[in-house]
Amino acid sequence: MSSLLSPRKAKDQPRTTKSLSDSSPTTPSLTSRGLKHERVSRLDSSGAYDREAYDARRENRMAARKKAEEEAGCTDYKKMYEEAMSTNERLKSRLQGSKQELVLVQTQLEKVTQRKITMTERSNERSMLEKEKRETRVLQKKISDMEDEVKIQTELKNENQRLKDENGALIRVISKLSK
Repeated sequence: MSSLLSPRKAKDQPRTTKSLSDSSPTTPSLTSRGLKHERVSRLDSSGAYDREAYDARRENRMAARKKAEEEAGCTDYKKMYEEAMSTNERLKSRLQGSKQELVLVQTQLEKVTQRKITMTERSNERSMLEKEKRETRVLQKKISDMEDEVKIQTELKNENQRLKDENGALIRVISKLSK
């Protein structure tokens, strides 16, 4: 145990830290020993905190982390910019394709609409022609009926005139007989 408390031996040995996820579940005592060793290494021989050494190690760690983040950040920003540009180009090309497809669909829709309009016009013309044909048939039938009525009227007029003439002749004959 005295070897664990010696700050020189702890500093001379490479310090390894294990996260809880790195250690296997069968060795919980190793993890707790590693953490205890880390706590002990911060203490000097009298058991007090060596604040200067701790601050120096902390600053070294922070500087290394900051440098790694800056290096990773520069490449990440460049990589992110390139990815964004490629995504933008891909989306622009998709948008252009969609616009072309939209124009094509609109022209097709317009053609179909024109066809439908012409079909309705034709069907309207057909229906109008059929209506006109029906009307002409009805009118022709009325005309033929009227012509028949006119013929009947002329026959009736002729017969009526004949009967008037006969009636006048009979009246003359009766008036001669009664004299």
